[in-house]
Amino acid sequence: MATTTTEYKERLRQLAELMLAVSGESVTMMKRNAPEQALKLKRQDEWGIYLEFLKVMFNLMDRLVALHIPMKDQMEFMNGLEDAVTQQLKRVLEPAFGNNADQMEIVLTIGTTVADSRQTYEKYKFLISEDSKTKHEMFRDFGEKVADAIGAPGNAQLSSAATLCAGAVVPALSSILQGQAPPSQEASQTAPPAVGTSTEQKQSTGQEIKLVSLMSSVYGEEVETRWGLHPRFREDLTPSELQQLTKLLNRVAKILGERYAAVAFSKDWASWHKAGHA
Repeated sequence: MATTTTEYKERLRQLAELMLAVSGESVTMMKRNAPEQALKLKRQDEWGIYLEFLKVMFNLMDRLVALHIPMKDQMEFMNGLEDAVTQQLKRVLEPAFGNNADQMEIVLTIGTTVADSRQTYEKYKFLISEDSKTKHEMFRDFGEKVADAIGAPGNAQLSSAATLCAGAVVPALSSILQGQAPPSQEASQTAPPAVGTSTEQKQSTGQEIKLVSLMSSVYGEEVETRWGLHPRFREDLTPSELQQLTKLLNRVAKILGERYAAVAFSKDWASWHKAGHA
């Protein structure tokens, strides 16, 4: 294990920093999208939301590592990532708790987070690089868990925002795994590239950020069409602009849903119906 950890030491550190930064920024985004619930949240509640984002990112890393790391090194790499996240979290919490921080509790917390991640999301079988019904189901499950954790079960806006935050980090994680230079440390601490929207960030990392998500899915004999906005993009819009965009996307979702239902349930497109997504 020592050889593998040493070989990938820098990448593991970068991944750990990014995962923690995105988790923290995502909690902030969730609170901004649910101001009433945010006022009622206790520190322990926010910590629970933070860990939900870490859980899904550990699962995403499990899937990405299978594509970018040699098979013989994959298990040791993930063990090294768990250690790297633990060490980084210790450094992050040290200024707040000083010598009172329970180092062993942090180790146990991350270990439990990894175990819960696999128990919760490993059952969803899909390739991270492909678009599939199962992939959407997993992200939807995750979004609902975040909405529950923040005290707003069934809130579609919160669920969509959480899904977009988690999905947007995938390109950045992939880039680090491929050995590409990550964003500057200052940027990752304040506004992680996974949830940023500026052209400068996009050019420096070579990634694309999904600002608007629109999808139709088949569940049995029902078609569900939904759309969502990236939380940071939503914040940049004026109330008037958001109202106009909402009206437009509702129309687009209606057209897409009707068209998808007509085609997906037709005899000629039976195989597409089985795919379950558009």
